[in-house]
Amino acid sequence: RGRMRLRSGVFASSCLLVQALGVALFLRGFFPVPVRSVPRREARADPPAEPAPPGPGMVSNWTKIPPPLFRKVVIVLIDALRDDFVFGSKGKQFMPYTTQVVEKGTSYSFIAEAKPPTVTMPRIKALMTGSIPGFIDVVVNLNSPALLDDNLVWQAKTAGKRIIFYGDDTWVKLFPKHFVEYDGTTSFFVSDFTEVDDNVTRHLDRVLKREDWDLLILHYLGLDHIGHMTGPNSPLVGPKLREMDNILKKIHISLLSKEEASLPNLLVVCGDHGMSETGSHGGSSEGEIHTPLLFISSAFEKRSAPLAQPEHVQQTDLASTLAIALGLPISRNSVGNLIMPVVGGKTMREQLRFVHLNGFQLSRLLQENTPAYEKDPGYEHFRIAEKSHGNWIKLYLEGNNSEILLNLGKKVLKQYLEALKTLSSSLSKQVAQYDMYSMMVGTVIIMEVLLLLLLSVPKALSKRAEFEVPLSPPLFSLLFYLMCLMLCAVHVIVCTSAESLCYFCSMSWLTAVAVMMLISALMCGILSAIAKIFENSRLPPKNPVVSNSDWSEIDVLILAGTIGHVLSLGASSFIEEEHQTWYFLINTLCLVLCQELCRNSFLLKECDPQHSTDVRQNFDSIGETSECKNIDIPEASNSKLGKATSSSEFIKGSDKWISLATPWIILICCRLLRSLNQTGVQWAHRPDFGHWLTSSEHKSELSFLAAVSLLMIFFLVQRRCSLVSKIAMALGLLGVYSYRAAIGNVIFPWQHGGKDISKGITEARFVYVFVLGIVFTGTKDLLKSQVISADSSTKSTGLWEVYSGLVLLAALLFRPHNLPVLVFCLLIQTMMTKYIWIPLKFDAAQVTIMHYWFGQAFFYFQGNSNGIATVDISAGFVGLDSYVELPAIFLTAFTTYAGPFLWAIHLLCYLSSEVSRNSAAVGHGCFCYALMRSIPVAIYVVLVTGLRYHLFIWSVFSPKLLYEGVHVFITAAVCLFFTAMDQNRSHKVQ
Repeated sequence: RGRMRLRSGVFASSCLLVQALGVALFLRGFFPVPVRSVPRREARADPPAEPAPPGPGMVSNWTKIPPPLFRKVVIVLIDALRDDFVFGSKGKQFMPYTTQVVEKGTSYSFIAEAKPPTVTMPRIKALMTGSIPGFIDVVVNLNSPALLDDNLVWQAKTAGKRIIFYGDDTWVKLFPKHFVEYDGTTSFFVSDFTEVDDNVTRHLDRVLKREDWDLLILHYLGLDHIGHMTGPNSPLVGPKLREMDNILKKIHISLLSKEEASLPNLLVVCGDHGMSETGSHGGSSEGEIHTPLLFISSAFEKRSAPLAQPEHVQQTDLASTLAIALGLPISRNSVGNLIMPVVGGKTMREQLRFVHLNGFQLSRLLQENTPAYEKDPGYEHFRIAEKSHGNWIKLYLEGNNSEILLNLGKKVLKQYLEALKTLSSSLSKQVAQYDMYSMMVGTVIIMEVLLLLLLSVPKALSKRAEFEVPLSPPLFSLLFYLMCLMLCAVHVIVCTSAESLCYFCSMSWLTAVAVMMLISALMCGILSAIAKIFENSRLPPKNPVVSNSDWSEIDVLILAGTIGHVLSLGASSFIEEEHQTWYFLINTLCLVLCQELCRNSFLLKECDPQHSTDVRQNFDSIGETSECKNIDIPEASNSKLGKATSSSEFIKGSDKWISLATPWIILICCRLLRSLNQTGVQWAHRPDFGHWLTSSEHKSELSFLAAVSLLMIFFLVQRRCSLVSKIAMALGLLGVYSYRAAIGNVIFPWQHGGKDISKGITEARFVYVFVLGIVFTGTKDLLKSQVISADSSTKSTGLWEVYSGLVLLAALLFRPHNLPVLVFCLLIQTMMTKYIWIPLKFDAAQVTIMHYWFGQAFFYFQGNSNGIATVDISAGFVGLDSYVELPAIFLTAFTTYAGPFLWAIHLLCYLSSEVSRNSAAVGHGCFCYALMRSIPVAIYVVLVTGLRYHLFIWSVFSPKLLYEGVHVFITAAVCLFFTAMDQNRSHKVQ
């Protein structure tokens, strides 16, 4: 039978690529693509005519959009207005005028339900488009905040209405160039309760006197800020509600005084979301999703009795109701229903016309998003109602106005409303539903890869670092075909019976079968690995050596740390504050290293020299059995040191003390880095050194720090570069500083006045040239070492040059206050290489895991967190005139993951340059790196599936899932690079 040799590195890379595929499939199922109609440029279709009455030659004369029902509309949106602030005891106490209007005045009040995530931006979208924004909108919107969907504001502007807006500047970003006049206030200074509202109110008196507007939108933020800072029960809430009540009174009285006989005015009061008992929002608790919705107008009937309990409507219903009220087409993507009482005063024919328009729009949206739309109950109801509507029009046009006409009209209206309700709920479901089948298939692939990696640890970390893969396993071929058949059968059953949309079912059959074959092949691999382990355990050991598999402290820490971190991912608070976990782990690691160094320097002197080699043999990678013991350290006889050289002699006198001090210096560095960027959620608002540096009055300090950092980077990187690269590096770092000076972040010492600030495009491109130059010389050296001579020094220089090129790129893209992060990164790497890894002779697996841990910690030292908000999007625009998709994505991803990425490349440089290592080191490193990445991903995917209805799924777990997904893709790329650099080529052995 033919056997193929497969190297650890190749195996690990291919495993990670397969896992990346699984992650992609899982993400696609987890973030369903929202219900979408065509983009709005094509959305100017003519409105449908009234349903044609049956019979020859009868046509309705109503074909246009109905005229507006109100002359002026004022929308007052009070951020975080909870339903009980208006309808509860607080409302009676602090909002007397509003309460009086609600109970006795000409108004209709409802409780609007918002869908999570209850955050301002998606809620404004829901109010204005009537659609339910998915979480993926948050991600897609990183580059363009402008709302491109068909929406109420755009329709109003297109119809020539003049819109004025004051309040939260999110609106100005969402609807650029839509308002004839606006004044945006920023929503980020949460400690500001008064200014932020006074900035809105100061315009009111002037605007209310004027006649040159049709739609006025006011968005008040003060209440939300009070909630965030002190909670819903704080003494500050009352006065703020009273202030809002007075503003509503002022607007209402002004609108009434300006009223004309023909068309009344309308005042709409709503909240975008509520607040929880702690005052925050984002989740789906009662207090967060229930907001009041009031329509106040003289067109409505005066209330005779105070209302018992306001009825519930969806927040998305506002868009279609306002569209009808303003005489505009309903937005294409709206899933809302018309709120009937608002148009209840109109004639029966008009009411039927309104609900028909709404039903037509919903059924068209259903047609565009569901292949089998005819079978939808809502669609069937709508068709029936349309028929009855035609009959009603026939009677109406014949001039019949008896009791029959009225009763039939009521019946048709009821039919329509039923249809609207069903249509709306089936469209809303499509957004909020998880595509479980795709998620399951993705999870299976991810878990299988993890199992395969775990089972192959002993083989992959053996001395040879390669597998023997039999090419024709007789038993498993049958099993393979059976599994394929079974999985395909499951696929057919799921896809024919599933009532919901499923991405995996919509793929072509060939793709689906390929995925099934992949799953079966992985399963067979796992089974054969298990079978081999059993065979080996039955055979008597060839050389009965006493396996001294006592674990060192490092191994115990590595295992405990990995398991602890994975388990912590099940808790939302641990994800929000994940940086704490990593800081704790690297601090502990430093202490353990300190202990190892002390033992090595002091204890080994007294012992017999022989003992030191035994100690070395006890070091074992992730504690597997004797098979993979002391694999990277060749027997002492063939190393340059004599047989009995103890490692204590290896560390010279002065070096010994520096070596002992190293862990403590690293601890100090980490402490300094922690105070540079506060991250996470709980303490993110605490002042940190980074904020102090970036404030405008400390520009000179920041400039000094940036200059020193760039100098340090040069000294730490240049020591192993060729002369050309040294010069390029120096010029490149100068370019970085001049780029930051050009865009006004730092200043040159001779520069005093305010210089004009440019985009710094030429400076940035100047640096890019040097980055490419350095990486190119490195690549040239690498190719030379691969093709011409197997000379390790050329190769390590080449790798180091590639690494230094990436460091230069990071220096350009990092914000200036983050440059110390880069310096400390290089400093810790240099110190650990010289004083810890080489003297203590750790094997590749341990060094790899330490690199991985430090990489993760540096991810958070940069100021990243597991929230989408900390992604530094500005990095994607460095040196670009406008937004160009691919470079922007690459640069943003590189900046975000610079920590893990630079540590991974450093690992490769270290493992390749160590002459005393055997050839398997790089393979081992690659394998461990892949394993360390796939453990948390696999477990996290399972946890997220279990927690998919958790309160924080959108605000905490989903962003983390995206980070993990992108990290898998980056790690797969790194492992491919590792494999390419690993020299021994695989070959077939007969």
